[in-house]
Amino acid sequence: MRTRLAATAVSVTVCATAAAQAGGIDRYGQNVDILFKDGNYAEVSYNSTTPSVTGYDLPQSPPGFPVTLDTGAKYSNVAHDFGTVGFGFKYDVNDSLALALIGGEDYGADILYGGDPAASMLAGTKAEANNYALSLIAKYVANENFSVYGGARADRANGTIALNGLAYGGPTLLNPATFQPVRLGASGYRVKFDDDVGYGYLIGAAYERPDIALRLNVTYYSKITHEFGTTETLPFAFAGVPNSAFSTTSASSDTNVDAPQAINVNFQTGIAPNTLAFAGMRWVEWSQFKIKPEQLGRDLVELDDSTTWTLGVAYRFNPSFAASAAVLYEDGGSDDLVSPLAPTNGFTALALGASYRWEKIELSGGIRYAWLAEAVPETGTPDVARAKFADNDAVSVGVKLGFYF
Repeated sequence: MRTRLAATAVSVTVCATAAAQAGGIDRYGQNVDILFKDGNYAEVSYNSTTPSVTGYDLPQSPPGFPVTLDTGAKYSNVAHDFGTVGFGFKYDVNDSLALALIGGEDYGADILYGGDPAASMLAGTKAEANNYALSLIAKYVANENFSVYGGARADRANGTIALNGLAYGGPTLLNPATFQPVRLGASGYRVKFDDDVGYGYLIGAAYERPDIALRLNVTYYSKITHEFGTTETLPFAFAGVPNSAFSTTSASSDTNVDAPQAINVNFQTGIAPNTLAFAGMRWVEWSQFKIKPEQLGRDLVELDDSTTWTLGVAYRFNPSFAASAAVLYEDGGSDDLVSPLAPTNGFTALALGASYRWEKIELSGGIRYAWLAEAVPETGTPDVARAKFADNDAVSVGVKLGFYF
């Protein structure tokens, strides 16, 4: 009885908590709960996130300028809505061995600062990143209490980044040879990363007490290195070629980017009849996620490592229906400074979910409301605060259809 409650509670909460960050990069959370479903099982899921990420330019005091520059520019809908589609298939080969295939969008970005690049710090800056990962996993059950699992992962990704606005523009000088204005800086820079497939692995272990619905499982995900075919479009002035401020040149090369390693820890236990408590921790080494195209010569994104915590409870009302509630928290790092390409800085969220099972079919759904922490996009070395985002939020909804066979 309690074993089924455990599986149902996990199913309930996945839909409500899958979209890890609105406006950030981590999305799917790399969940492997399907490995612990009873018997053969298949599922498909869809999660949608609607973020509200708005902000405004901060006044600037450029060195040597007698006045403070205050553009008064405001940004709305910087992070666009996004949806993720996932699927899973688990098959028991025998009592000791199970195989699973899992697919999902682990990471992604859809960021665009609106406005006039000539009259605001970041207008026209954008980041689009697409990713889809497949994991083929084998699980070995040693006995009633212990199991181990591991497998291979394939990750397909591509993306586009553009830098625009006064924060990237630098001063405008007169070229003495052509008497044309030359803009020094990276404003107008654009880079396109072609499709690439990288490979990695995951390993994990679990301890279970079926009599009290207790389970602790720990999963490690290796980094995955991509070698993207890269096309950079640069302002001539940035490339060191005298020409007008509106001319560009292109260059092709390869760029190595590491999708970061991560660790997931999940725990659950029965605490009363039909009642389950659960908790989780996800750590991602974002500080090793570097994007440094050859011509630009510097990192496009600087991120802090992240740790996301989950704490919740699930209750089964009858053999078919269960519901859950969970609180999530992610620390924003040592300060409010963030990359303009990922303008969020942690969150606190409340997630509610429900699940209904009819014979071999299980339908789950959930909703999550996240309060996004204050974030200050910065550029330059040393860091210079360019804008401020505060009082923002995001709503995520999800649905999952499962089938036991």
